Amino acid sequence: MNIDGNGRVAGNPLCLDFANLPYRPGDPRPHGGSWPQLIDFMAEKRIVSGEKSEELRTLPESDPRAAETLFLQAERLGDAMRYAFAAMLKNQRVHREWVEPINEILRVTEGHDELEWHGDRWRLGFLAKEEGLEWLLAAIARSGAELVAEGAASRLRRCSNANCHMLFYDDSRTHRRRWCSMAHCGNRSKVAAFARRHTIEKAGAHHA
Repeated sequence: MNIDGNGRVAGNPLCLDFANLPYRPGDPRPHGGSWPQLIDFMAEKRIVSGEKSEELRTLPESDPRAAETLFLQAERLGDAMRYAFAAMLKNQRVHREWVEPINEILRVTEGHDELEWHGDRWRLGFLAKEEGLEWLLAAIARSGAELVAEGAASRLRRCSNANCHMLFYDDSRTHRRRWCSMAHCGNRSKVAAFARRHTIEKAGAHHA
């Protein structure tokens, strides 16, 4: 698997790409998300249509309270999943308070899938029973719930690069994958290891 142009691990479950949002590959410092980043993510993952995403981009101006509520829910969901996934990586218990934000979204997003005409073709969309915006987070919450439910059997991993916080799902044949991306972190680690060995060998030759 590779890191795509948006800094995501290609082929990752939706919840892991969402959990990775506040981080940039190779940068250990967390970065606060933003409203445009959240909408870009939803559009990229086809949670919303292009038309809907353009409408949502202006929500902070047209309905700042609704935008703030959704953004805080998204932040809470992301934080909860990161805590839960961190516990799973250490084979520790996932606490109820980390699961509750996931359940909250699942609870209020009752609805059904329905075919909708989009001018040129039919598309499958989610029709929420409630009129709030929480349904926008439903697919992410569902993905996170499925991963948490896997428990100890999960193939959840964190990149072995100490300077990378990226989470990924190991679907390799041997289940021994170590890097979020071989091209990004794997090669960097190999180059660094080679440089260290070369320095040690050079120092040893100098003292011989």
